[in-house]
Amino acid sequence: MSAVEVMTWSRAEHVKTLSEAHDVLSKLLPNPKSKPEVLKDYYLRSAAIYARVAEIDRSHHHEAIYWANREREKGEAIKTRKS
Repeated sequence: MSAVEVMTWSRAEHVKTLSEAHDVLSKLLPNPKSKPEVLKDYYLRSAAIYARVAEIDRSHHHEAIYWANREREKGEAIKTRKS
């Protein structure tokens, strides 16, 4: 993947390894000063990516589960006006 290629959630949804997930998701990470809704959406979506990777990249299953839980917990901890 070239450095100029734009990272998108579509790309994240097609990763097959934990390493790819880390790479793509780190490039999608919003600014920490973003609106809570944006941050919550990022963490919950990244949790889903890591959970899926845990089932594909079996040699990193437990580590991917850790990351899925970590991201989910971070997302659920963010308070938004809707929740």
